[in-house]
Amino acid sequence: MPRRGANRNRDRAGWRREAGAEAARRDDALAVRRGGGGVGPAPGVSLRLCGTGRVPGDINKPVIERIIRVDHAGEYGANRIYAGQMAVLGRSSVGPVIQQMWNQEKDHLKKFNDLMVAYRVRPTVLLPFWNVAGFVLGAGSALLGRKGAMACTVAVEESISDHYNSQIRTLVEEDPEKYRELLQIIKQFRDDELEHHDIGLEHDAKGAPAYSVLKTAIQLGCKAAIFLSERI
Repeated sequence: MPRRGANRNRDRAGWRREAGAEAARRDDALAVRRGGGGVGPAPGVSLRLCGTGRVPGDINKPVIERIIRVDHAGEYGANRIYAGQMAVLGRSSVGPVIQQMWNQEKDHLKKFNDLMVAYRVRPTVLLPFWNVAGFVLGAGSALLGRKGAMACTVAVEESISDHYNSQIRTLVEEDPEKYRELLQIIKQFRDDELEHHDIGLEHDAKGAPAYSVLKTAIQLGCKAAIFLSERI
C-alpha cells in the first residue's frame, strides 16, 4: 500500500526518470546519425550476448575491459549492500521492498559474470574489500532505520545510473552497432537503478538523519570505488 506522501515524492523523483529518458533519447539519436540505429532494447528482446555467446570482433579492448570490470564490481557491491540491509531490516515492513531490489541486482551481477567470461575480463583485485565494505555500508545504513537504508539506496543508485549514462555515451561514440547488445544491457540496468532510486525516495529517504550529509558521503565513496575498480 502506498505510503502517505508517496505521490509527492514520486513527483520530485520524476526528474530522475525524465533525465535518464532524455539522455537515452539523445544517445539513440546520435546512434541513428552514426548509422547504427537506436540502442534501446525492443520489447521481448533477450539480453544475450550477440545471440551466440561470441563477442564482436575488433573491439576497443581497453575501453570494454574497463566498462565490464567496473560494472561487475558495482553490481557486486550493490548485492553486498542489500545483503547488509536485509540482515538488519529483513523482517521489517520494508524487508520485501529491499528484497525485490536485491533480486534485480542479483540478475545484474549474473549477467556481468557472464560478460566477464565472454570478454575475458579479469575482475578488480578489490572485490574482497568491496565484499566487506558493501555489507558494512548496507547494515550501517539500515541501523539508522528504514529511512537510513533508503537514503543509502538513493545515493548509490543515483551514482550508478549516472555512471551507466556516461558509459552509454562512450559506447555510442565508439560504435553503436558493434556494441549494440552491450548497450542494451547497460541501458536496461540503468533503468532498473533509476527505479530503485525512485523507490528509495518514495519510502522517505529524505527523512533520514542528516540526509544531505549522508548522501554526499556515500556518493563520494561511490566515485572513489568507480575510479579504483576501473583501474585495478
